[in-house]
Formats: sequence, structure tokens, C-alpha cells
Amino acid sequence: MDWINRYIDEPLLSGAARTLRVWHVYTAQHPERLEPVWNLAALSFLAIASRYHLSSQPLALSLAALFMLALPSIWKLASSASMGSGGYDARRYKSLRARAISKREAEWSLRMTVLFASAGLPFATRIDDPVGSAFMTGACIWFVLTAPVKFYLEAAEPPAPDQGDGSHQRLVQFG
Repeated sequence: MDWINRYIDEPLLSGAARTLRVWHVYTAQHPERLEPVWNLAALSFLAIASRYHLSSQPLALSLAALFMLALPSIWKLASSASMGSGGYDARRYKSLRARAISKREAEWSLRMTVLFASAGLPFATRIDDPVGSAFMTGACIWFVLTAPVKFYLEAAEPPAPDQGDGSHQRLVQFG
């Protein structure tokens, strides 16, 4: 257990914390906006890939499923944009930090389960139907790209609010 914690979990947590810090510094956006943006980017990649590999009704079903998967992220970004850019202050930082500490301590086994499931899931899906195989491959890619990221970003140490001081030019603006 100590080996898994030292060589897998802790490096992934520190990488997620660095990613949150870079996101906050270069975009001056709230750290909680990174996860829905990442989810939308992964879904966009899958939509482009499905456009090249599927046609007619399977393509329409695939794009509809991807749109439904995107709705929670779109809703989260829209609701956070209505809060305004001043929503990340010391009080919000302390709240996120306390939540991250509790998730780091309480959800270790859940993070490991999701991480190992996402590593093994692409090898466990075999379907003879080409459309079903494409759908399952896309579902596996979506799960691999989004599930571990969500758990590690929630458990990572959030950046301090003064790190996104706006001295860098904003690359992404949501509100």
C-alpha cells in the first residue's frame, strides 16, 4: 500500500495540484472550472473522432450521447460564469482546501479503484458489432480521460487566490 501511495497516488495528486495552479495563473479562472473544461475538450475530441469513423444514424446517436454527456459541464460552466470572476477569494480557497483534504484522506481507495479500472477497461471490452465496438471504445476513452482527472482534481491542493492576479494575459475567459 505504501508503494502505491508513494509512487502512484502522491505524484498524481501533485501533478493535479500543479495543473490547477497553472490553470489559475494563466487563465485567472476559478480552479473548479478546469474539470468541466477538460470534460468538454475530451468530448469534443470524441465528437471529431466519431465524425471520421461513423456515419448516418450511428453518428447521430453518438453525437446525441456526447451532447448529453456535455450538458452537466456546460451547466457547471454557465452557473460559475454567473457568479462572476470575483468568486475565488480566501474564503473560497479555504473551503476548497478543506474539501480537498477530506477527499484526499477519505477517498483514497475510490481514487485507486477508478485509476486501475480506467487502466484496465479498454482491454476488457470486446464487441463483434462494428458500431457497438466504436461506441464502447468511445465510452472507454471518455472514462479514461475524465474519471481519474475528476477525482484527482477534486483531491488536489487548490492554488492560492493571489496566484491568479491577472498579471498574465487571460487565455480563456468564461465570465
